[in-house]
Amino acid sequence: MTFSPTPLLRSAVALRLRRAGCVFAEEEAELLMTAARTVAELDTMTGRRAGGEPLEHVVGWAGFCGLRIFVDPGVFIPRRRTEFLVRHAAGLDRPAEPVVVDLCCGSGAVGAALTTALDGVAELHAADIDPAAVRCAGRNLAPLGGQVHQGDLFAALPARLRGRITLLTANTPYVPSGEIPLLPPEARLHEPRAALDGGPDGLDVQRRLAAEAAAWLAPGGHLLVEASSRQAGEAAAVFTAHGLTARITASEDHDTTVVTATATAAAPAGTGRSR
Repeated sequence: MTFSPTPLLRSAVALRLRRAGCVFAEEEAELLMTAARTVAELDTMTGRRAGGEPLEHVVGWAGFCGLRIFVDPGVFIPRRRTEFLVRHAAGLDRPAEPVVVDLCCGSGAVGAALTTALDGVAELHAADIDPAAVRCAGRNLAPLGGQVHQGDLFAALPARLRGRITLLTANTPYVPSGEIPLLPPEARLHEPRAALDGGPDGLDVQRRLAAEAAAWLAPGGHLLVEASSRQAGEAAAVFTAHGLTARITASEDHDTTVVTATATAAAPAGTGRSR
């Protein structure tokens, strides 16, 4: 910073945020003052936040699994509940050097956190249909050696990944269309609808994902998605219908549910039936 915030300035920023309805005004004021380089910039950032823009878009980053993830305006903000999906994925059986793919990647937070948790991977790829998300994910994943692709689900990926993916995460939109108006204004007004709206029952994108997943996963490879508790059973059934083995894991601490779909493992050599 090029200025030294005073207690009086800190109090003034917090008061402005509190009057705007920010519940954690003092903590947010501290983050804004850390991010701002001048008093004028602090005033602008405070105005943006008081006007309802998400704090993560204002300061330019979000905390996720202990990492600082760049989050540009207009890009989906990684939720803390999704940390459970990352930790669950990191604990699954996998090869020593897994091939990791993060579809519907947004900022690339899941791919970055999973790669960090695994202490490196053989290959890291991410994809999103939104150009802004692809640019943002590139900033987060390039230092980890990741490649980011633009396109719709598997169509964005290099053909050479087909049948080789050992860990596939897809933070697909799963809010039913009719419930979008019920979301907080920060999400409705400042995040892309395509990252939120999962169709009439919230599972449209997961159905499309399930239809192709088996062809892209390696034998024994895993696919993980989030769902609400009321959707999880139907989501698991969707993956099972496409030849994957699905199981549901819930976390009360994170208030989230993860569906893990696993491809059939290859038969050990010599176990095939002779003719």
